[in-house]
Amino acid sequence: MPSRIETERLILRCPQPGDGPVLHEAEHETLAELRPWMPWAHMPHSPDEAEAYCRRMQAKFLLRDDLVMFAFERDAGGGEGRFVAGCGMHRIDWDVRRFEIGYWRRAGCGGRGYVTELTAALARMAFDRLDARRVELRMDNTNVASWKVAERAGFTLEAVLRGDSLTPGGAVRSTRVYARVRGIEEPG
Repeated sequence: MPSRIETERLILRCPQPGDGPVLHEAEHETLAELRPWMPWAHMPHSPDEAEAYCRRMQAKFLLRDDLVMFAFERDAGGGEGRFVAGCGMHRIDWDVRRFEIGYWRRAGCGGRGYVTELTAALARMAFDRLDARRVELRMDNTNVASWKVAERAGFTLEAVLRGDSLTPGGAVRSTRVYARVRGIEEPG
């Protein structure tokens, strides 16, 4: 698993010690947008908690338990610019070679295609470098923006799991499951 992926406009990389301030700033700006979808977005984290999170996620990345990455705009010199999204591959099953891509984007960065770009890059890396058999995206059935990301990134809707979980506010919700599967021809 590479700890850095570069796309045309983005640099994705594993969290590192010292990333806490940039993560804290992005989370703080974005909490209101994330509250309906992300359970962790209900309590603002302190700068120290954000730094501790970055260090834990780096350790989990190195252990291949959870592959969290941060996405940065590429600056004019090709280096890391502004932090634009958190992403990664979660709920990994190394025996089956199944991965679930997750993402959130910073407030003010919507409508630029960043999340679609990073999702496509993670899926490509999963199939090409990790020999994935299956890559999934799951989202609340009412999160239309997230559906569109999945569809633009070439994933196929497989199911809507009705009443399978709770929203962060405790209401029953349904989950849309999109997937790409190695060796199975995608429709269209």
